Amino acid sequence: MYGELLGAAQRLVEQLGELDPVTRWKEKDQGIWEIRGEPRDFLHSKLMCWAALDRAIALAAQLGARERVPGWAAARDEIRAAILERGWSDRAGAFTQAFGSEDLDASNLMLAMAGFLPGDDPRMKATIDATAARLTDERGLVYRYLAHDGLEGEEGTFLLCTFWLAQAQALVGELDQATATFERAVAAINDVGLLAEEVDVGSGEMIGNFPQAFSHIGLVNAAWAITQAQERAAGRDPAEADQR
Repeated sequence: MYGELLGAAQRLVEQLGELDPVTRWKEKDQGIWEIRGEPRDFLHSKLMCWAALDRAIALAAQLGARERVPGWAAARDEIRAAILERGWSDRAGAFTQAFGSEDLDASNLMLAMAGFLPGDDPRMKATIDATAARLTDERGLVYRYLAHDGLEGEEGTFLLCTFWLAQAQALVGELDQATATFERAVAAINDVGLLAEEVDVGSGEMIGNFPQAFSHIGLVNAAWAITQAQERAAGRDPAEADQR
């Protein structure tokens, strides 16, 4: 894969000219879901910039980049402050899809999974609970979002997003809710153990890309998070359970 990666990088330079080494986290974009319309300050995009810097700081010694840590830390802290100030909506009672928005987005569950906020933070719990209550269908499966996205028609619920909810619920200690959410999602598995991208709201049939790797990745991560939460609830060290 290294050859593929550097081959792509070389072609990019040939087509675009000199690459700009600066990552401008303040730039607006179309977000993880590639929503149509004008670029916006999508919270998930800012979160991923924060996560990139946070991990780079942790790896600085191995990267031989200790001298860059102060700059990375300053940018990381600036992003964090922007998310906490502009990403939260008192009116929505949750973190929202974009700065200044009141719309929920399942990708905001990544705030817990990326380690941006601990499970006992009331804003995180409120966002998880709001997603479970207001961003689900009658089966309890999770939509990516319900805001207008510039496209005609309707889409189904997303299995990856439902597994995200189960994982986030496990991370904040809502073990019963996490297990119930997980079981609702795995109920969609077909007779050969595969999952699609979405579930049709009316019929319950799987729709979209099939099989969808992201759905299966979400299943594994959610199952693991629930197992870890069960170990903690039983007073056992999850790390010891890993060794078993």
